[in-house]
Amino acid sequence: MCGIVGYVGPKKSMTTLIDGLKRLEYRGYDSAGISIMNGKGVETRKAKGKIAALEQAISAHPLDGNIGIAHTRWATHGPPNEMNAHPHTDCTGTISVVHNGIIENYGPLRAMLQKTGHTFTSETDTEVLAHLIEAAFDGNLEEAVIDALALVEGTYGIAVISAKDPDKIVAARKGSPLLIGLGDQPGEYYVASDVAAILQHTRQVVYLDDGEMAILTRTGYEVCDLDAQTVKKGVSRIDWDLDQIEKGGFDHFMLKEIFEQPTTIQNTMRGRLVPDEGFSKLGGLNLTKEELQQLDQIVITACGTSWHSALIGEMMIEEHARIRCEVEYASEFRYRNPIITDKTLCVVISQSGETADTLAAMREAKRRGAKTLGLVNVVGSTIAREDDGGIYLHAGPEIGVASTKAFTSQVIALALLTLKLGRLRNMSVVKGREVAQALEELPGQIQSMLDRAAEVEKIAEEFVTATNFLYLGRGYNFPVALEGALKLKEISYIHAEGYPAAEMKHGPIALIDENMPVVFIAPHDSVFDKVVSNVQEVKARGGRVIALTSRDEPALHGKIDYEFRIPQTIDMLNPVLAAIPLQLLAYYIAAKRGLNVDQPRNLAKSVTVE
Repeated sequence: MCGIVGYVGPKKSMTTLIDGLKRLEYRGYDSAGISIMNGKGVETRKAKGKIAALEQAISAHPLDGNIGIAHTRWATHGPPNEMNAHPHTDCTGTISVVHNGIIENYGPLRAMLQKTGHTFTSETDTEVLAHLIEAAFDGNLEEAVIDALALVEGTYGIAVISAKDPDKIVAARKGSPLLIGLGDQPGEYYVASDVAAILQHTRQVVYLDDGEMAILTRTGYEVCDLDAQTVKKGVSRIDWDLDQIEKGGFDHFMLKEIFEQPTTIQNTMRGRLVPDEGFSKLGGLNLTKEELQQLDQIVITACGTSWHSALIGEMMIEEHARIRCEVEYASEFRYRNPIITDKTLCVVISQSGETADTLAAMREAKRRGAKTLGLVNVVGSTIAREDDGGIYLHAGPEIGVASTKAFTSQVIALALLTLKLGRLRNMSVVKGREVAQALEELPGQIQSMLDRAAEVEKIAEEFVTATNFLYLGRGYNFPVALEGALKLKEISYIHAEGYPAAEMKHGPIALIDENMPVVFIAPHDSVFDKVVSNVQEVKARGGRVIALTSRDEPALHGKIDYEFRIPQTIDMLNPVLAAIPLQLLAYYIAAKRGLNVDQPRNLAKSVTVE
C-alpha cells in the first residue's frame, strides 16, 4: 500500500509521475517504482528507499514515453527491497501493475498460477495480480482485469498497463481510494490514490467507488462496474490550493500544521456557531430534529488519534447532551456483536475518510440499522460519500503523518455536535452561550500559546535523550494524555504511555525514578485537586515533572520541574488547548534527535488496509 499515480496524454510522462510520487511522500513509504510505455513495450525502474534513489536509477537508464504508472510502497508482504517494490510485471514483462491494499487469498492464487507455469520473482501479494491478468488476457486489457479481479479476495486500488493493449491505463478499486484527474489539455488524464499527486495539473476529478473500474485513453475515459456496465459519474472540483501542501517556510509540515490551528479551528466553526442563541447549525447531519431527539445511544468508532478525539467526544455528549455514548476501536467493532438499533447514531471519525477499519465499521453499523455520521477532513472521500450525513472538518490538507490540526478540528466538530444535541435536549440557553463563547475564544488562546513555542522548545532540549515518558491526566484530560504519548511515540521513537492519573498507583508508579519524565495535564478544572495529589506521589519518588497548568497554584509550588501555562477555558475544551504544547513537545524532541518528523518510520498517513 501507499501511493499511486498514473498518466496518459501528450506530454512525456516520467516527470509528471515522479513529481506526483513526491507529492505523495508524506504518506510514508519504503520503496518506489515506475513503469512507462516506451513505444516498444513496458520499461520499469524500481529502487529501495526514497524517491531520490529511484531518480538515480532512472538517470542511469532513462525512460521515455507518454503513458505510465508509478508507486510508493509501504511493505506489507515481503521486506522493503527492489524486488518487492512496485510496479510488478507478469512472466512476459508486458503487463505492469501497481497496487494499494492486500490480496487476502494470494497464497492459493499463487500456488494455482505456479502449477500452470507462472514464475514469481517477489514475495508480494501484488505480483499475483499481474499473473492473473496475464492468464486472463485475450487482447483486451480491461476484460482481463475484470476476469482477474473476480478471483481476488481482499482490498485493492490498482492501475495497470500492457504492451499488448497499449495507449491505455486500466484502474479499479475495492476498499482502497482511487480517483481520475481530467487534465487541462485535450487527451490528458490522470489516475491517483490521492488528489495531492495531481493537484498541480488539474482540479477536476472523478472519484471511483468500490467495484468500479476506469479505462483511460487519449480519446477519453470510461467508468464501468466489474460486470462491464457503464457507470455515470459526476466531476468534482478540488477547492484547495497547491500552496496548502507546501511547507510555507517551516522546517517541517508538522510544525506548519501545528501553527495553522488557530485558522483551522476557526474554519471548522465558521458558519456553524450561533453564539447569541448558544446553538450550532450543522446542516450536513441529514437528521431531523425529531430523529435527533429520539436517539437513545451514540457509538463513536475510530482509530489512532481519531479514537482519542472520540473519547473526548464521549465525555462531552454524556455530560451535556445526556445521551449514552460508547467509543469503539473501529478495528474491533465489526468483529464483536455490538448492540445497535434504529435509534443508534454511529459517528465515524477519520481524517482521510479512507481508513479501512473505520469504513468497515461504518458499513457494519449501517447494515445493523444505525444512522451514520462521518467526521472527515477530505471532501469526496469514501466515508464522506457513503455516510448518511456528516461534518466536514475544513482543516485543509494534513501532510504530516502524525495528525495535529485534524485532531483539534475533530474535537471542535464533536463540541459542535454536543452543543446541538444538548440544546435539543436539556442544555439551557445560558449554558449554550457559555460553551459558544468558549469556542469563539479558542483561536486567540491557541495563538497566544504558539507565540510562546520557544518555552516548549527549551523544555524539549532537556529530554532529547530520554528513553521513556509517562503522560497523566484525569477527566477530559486523560484522552489528551493518550494523544500526547502517541505523538511522542510516533515521531521520536521514545516509548511513552498515557494513563488516567489515578491509575498510576495501580502499576505505572513502579517505573518512576529520577530518569522518568512525567507529563501532567493539570489545568484548574473540576478534578485539579485530585491531580495535585498524583503530582506529589511522583515527586516523592524522584520523578521529573512537566506540568501543563492554567494559573499559579500554591499547591504545586516546589513540585514541578518544568511548567507551561495554557489559557483558562471550560472543562470540555481543555483538551484542545492542552494538545498544542504536547504536539510541540513531541515535535521539538524528534527534530532535535535529527529524525524525519513528517515521515516517521513504519507509519502511513492513510491506513487503507486492515
